[in-house]
This record gives sequence, C-alpha cells and structure tokens, in this order.
Amino acid sequence: MQIEIKIDDSCKETKVIVVTDKITDEINALVKKLAEDTTQFLAGFQGDTLKILDQQEILRIYTANGKVFAVTDCGEYQLRLRLYELEERLDRISFVRISNSEIINLKKVKKFDLNYTGTICVFLTNGTVTYVSRRYVSKIKQVLGI
Repeated sequence: MQIEIKIDDSCKETKVIVVTDKITDEINALVKKLAEDTTQFLAGFQGDTLKILDQQEILRIYTANGKVFAVTDCGEYQLRLRLYELEERLDRISFVRISNSEIINLKKVKKFDLNYTGTICVFLTNGTVTYVSRRYVSKIKQVLGI
C-alpha cells in the first residue's frame, strides 16, 4: 500500500482519497478506521469496580460459563459485550479470533508452535498457553503470512 500526503495551505478541511483497482477487506477496514470519530473503549468489571481497559494492555479475550473475560497483566475483567461485538470494536491489526470462544492480541504473543498436528499452540507474554482451533488455523496462517 502506498501512502501519499499533500500539504495545501488553501485546504480548509482534511480530505482522504483512496485509489484502488478493487474493494478489498483491507480497504473496507481502512475506510471504517478513518470514519471512526473516537477510540473504542472497553469497560471491564472486577466485582463492583469498573475499569476502562486500554486495548494495548489486553492479552486475550475469552468466554467461559456464558460470560466474556478480558485478561491483562493487571488482572482479569468481565466484559458486557459478546465476542462478535468485541471483534468490531477491537483493532483488526492487533486482535485476531483463534476459536469460537477466544480472541488474542498478536502484539502480546511470545511465540507460535506449529508442531501440533491440525492446530497451533500460542504462547502469550504472561505465560498463558492457548490453542488455535482447527477451524481458524488457515485464517491465522493467512494473517501471519505463512
């Protein structure tokens, strides 16, 4: 992708033009990102305490017993959104779904182990080990470029 910026003193309002041969998921994500007015915050609960979670702090988001949890280095927080709603709010470059019940932050991955037949083992920076489900292996390989 090429990026070009032109400085024009007569310009009163910023204008973005996308020139492409076809509409792709990357183009759609770029347009959506540019159209967002504010950063999407996530509200995490620990008992009666609410904390605004910074997306860069989140290691993983998973479901257990019908509830959704976000794990950070500071602890685990319950979220009141569904995983599909979180997928729309989270940064698509950093976060990827690895199973029907889990989303991980790629920037918090220590390493991937491809030795397991039919799946991928993921080691996170906090020591957590999780697995990519078989259904999502091809998607992860595409994201990683392998």
